[in-house]
Amino acid sequence: MTVGKLIDSYDFGTIIVDGKKYHSDVIIFADHVKPNWWRKDGHLLQMEDLDEILNEKPHTIIIGTGAYGAMKVSETVIKHLKEKNINVMIQNTYEAVETYNNLASKEGVVVALHLTC
Repeated sequence: MTVGKLIDSYDFGTIIVDGKKYHSDVIIFADHVKPNWWRKDGHLLQMEDLDEILNEKPHTIIIGTGAYGAMKVSETVIKHLKEKNINVMIQNTYEAVETYNNLASKEGVVVALHLTC
């Protein structure tokens, strides 16, 4: 069983994954971290923002919407993921980090995290 990368810690604007520190939004896959994750509209998650994740064919996507939940997820995204039988969990980033670490040992789990507001 492949164990996903674990998040060592998160605080507003900074995340440490397997000992490496990041200061921009990230996507964490089982075998790598994509730093500097940019979205078409910074505080609204849209389908095209998830292309790289969908290429991995995950069964669960955890979306961290920021420390205070400022990033919104469009209803189109939620509907599209459900139609593809992808479990989607939308939480503030503190909660998303905890959820991801609890599920990281399962195959097909990806987390996308907005690190600030």
